[in-house]
Amino acid sequence: MYGETGWSLRPGRPEDVEPVAELRAVVMRDDLVRLGRYDEHRVRQRLRDGFSPAYTSVIEVGGAFAGCVTLRPYEEGDGAGVYLEHFYLAPELQGRGLGTAVLRGLLDRTDEEGIPIRLVVLKGSAARRLYEREGFAVESEEDPVDVLMVREPARTVTGTVRSPRRPAAGR
Repeated sequence: MYGETGWSLRPGRPEDVEPVAELRAVVMRDDLVRLGRYDEHRVRQRLRDGFSPAYTSVIEVGGAFAGCVTLRPYEEGDGAGVYLEHFYLAPELQGRGLGTAVLRGLLDRTDEEGIPIRLVVLKGSAARRLYEREGFAVESEEDPVDVLMVREPARTVTGTVRSPRRPAAGR
């Protein structure tokens, strides 16, 4: 439904922390309860403690707050990449293509930059299907609660960048 239009990203601002913390509590509640990890205060406080407007984008639909996503850079050994964090959409907007559209835009950026993107998803979360569909693979499932996933940048044989969801011409 959303595809390329109907939504936009704007840079995060310090005043976004409370709406994002509240959205996090709402969208993570069922999974955290299922895992025996839900704490009404902690779910919001963990977001507040790690919120970084410099790396956060707010998702807007019709100019209204609809969600957020954070891309935080990292460096490990000889490599660098980004962590996808705090990717939350208002419940009434889930399952309508918006999350896929936002994620594909982010993946196009990381493909262009030639960097991997990592994320942590809760075990049993429906979001894992979206990530797998978009080319993420499990890197580690050793944690009792979290699954670490990674997506390497997509490249064709000629070295030009492409997304794994779109086959190269002639295939």
